[in-house]
Amino acid sequence: MDKKNIPEKIKVKRVPQRGVYDKKTIYKILDKEFLCHVAFIHNGFPVVIPTLYGRYENNLYLHGSAASRMMKSLKEGIDVSISVTRVNGLVLARSGFHHSANYESVVIFGKAIFIEDKEEKIKALKYVSDHIIPERWEEVRGPSDKELKGTMLLKILINEASAKIRTGGPKDEKDDYNLDVWAGVVPFSKEIKNPIPDELLRDGIPIPPSVEKYIKNKN
Repeated sequence: MDKKNIPEKIKVKRVPQRGVYDKKTIYKILDKEFLCHVAFIHNGFPVVIPTLYGRYENNLYLHGSAASRMMKSLKEGIDVSISVTRVNGLVLARSGFHHSANYESVVIFGKAIFIEDKEEKIKALKYVSDHIIPERWEEVRGPSDKELKGTMLLKILINEASAKIRTGGPKDEKDDYNLDVWAGVVPFSKEIKNPIPDELLRDGIPIPPSVEKYIKNKN
């Protein structure tokens, strides 16, 4: 997307050179995470709710209780903003003012689309499951009619979205480079630990392939 023609709604205003607008980059960041924060107005006041999500093609899927305040509000087609952030390190400068963080983030604007068809709901649940741990859906019991009735599925088109990325070391004032103050980056990484079996798990049930693959691919 030509940065000269970026809509104002999604344009990165602060440090605009960090703004990225191509779908490939946005999808890549979304696929690294599975927790988002959903912002909307409820009864006249702002609300931000953390929730799990799944991405499939150009859709972001949310699921939750049919009685959920967030899901019922979004079902009505109100404006919503969704953010996803991955922190990759702390950037420690020679001055407190220039301390920062290295990160990848995405902000999406839009309106939720209510998924009512049973088969589409099941597909959407699978998209969320596969986004978090691929192939787990095939290893577990599928949702019952009662569970489907009590679960709401929504999707948001990833059409109005932007990414913002910071990488590299600190950027200090020219005179501060002469200070005897340590500066640099403290990198972050996620550690996936060994799975802990349920206390009520029957003997002889091994760790499933989906979990083994997940640990192998993430570490």
